[in-house]
Amino acid sequence: MGRAWKFGENLNTDEIIPARYNITIDEKELAAKAFCEIRPEFAAQVQPGDVIVAGRNFGCGSSREHAAVAIRGTGVQCVIAPSFARIFFRNAINIGLPILECPQAVEIEDGDQIEVNLSRGEIRNLSQGKVYPANPLPAFVLKIVEAGGLVRFLREHDIEELTS
Repeated sequence: MGRAWKFGENLNTDEIIPARYNITIDEKELAAKAFCEIRPEFAAQVQPGDVIVAGRNFGCGSSREHAAVAIRGTGVQCVIAPSFARIFFRNAINIGLPILECPQAVEIEDGDQIEVNLSRGEIRNLSQGKVYPANPLPAFVLKIVEAGGLVRFLREHDIEELTS
């Protein structure tokens, strides 16, 4: 369970982490500047287990993975939006940042208490007493996320196991 941090539509990667901070891949350094221009209090107040909720086309813009890395560094448990920019979606999965597509995410209010079940694709809004269905991640994608990203997943599995 975590607090919802609500953002709008078409949030681009420069709004998640401004390009001038993309001189490192250290997730804690990036996390300290996450959303610094559009929501300056975010980095200081976000707690592990909180949830980012946004409008359509989250993560549009640059193909750099720094935006997904910065969010992961904050300890956010999941990003929920009606849709994601495809490259952000891919970057998030590759680094092990859980994301869920949910059209009803727009009903979630800033500060709502949210509980997420990734395997069922279910989002519980404990503040409003509502349950929203999300598009669950495919089983193999969920395994990548649970491993902490694609590199860690591949270290844990040999190629014959994956192709048989």
